[in-house]
Amino acid sequence: MQNSSNSKSVLKDRSYQFALETIRFIRTLDQEDFGIQIISKQLFRCATSIGANVTEAQSGSTKKDFANFFNYALKSANETRYWLTLLKDLGENSKINKLIEENKEISNMLAASIITLKARA
Repeated sequence: MQNSSNSKSVLKDRSYQFALETIRFIRTLDQEDFGIQIISKQLFRCATSIGANVTEAQSGSTKKDFANFFNYALKSANETRYWLTLLKDLGENSKINKLIEENKEISNMLAASIITLKARA
């Protein structure tokens, strides 16, 4: 079983790598299409927000700060899933299934951490 510090580092690293892969994916989309352009901006914002909030949580001064930032990260992950699924349904399939799966795993890690935090409160 991983210790708490190691699992936090894994989540931070995975959310960072997820942001990089999402940015690379966005760069492959047809930015001439107005709808794709708008969705891309939304996806960029929320996908990068996951890791930013995980990082901010680890700098939090209280357990409440930590939990709040993890909640924000989970909300961003949920929004990210929405935009990725929308793009998938529009036919933008290159690498998208991998991103959706990684997003799901990160969301599950965040949710489990939030549940653990609430149980300890």
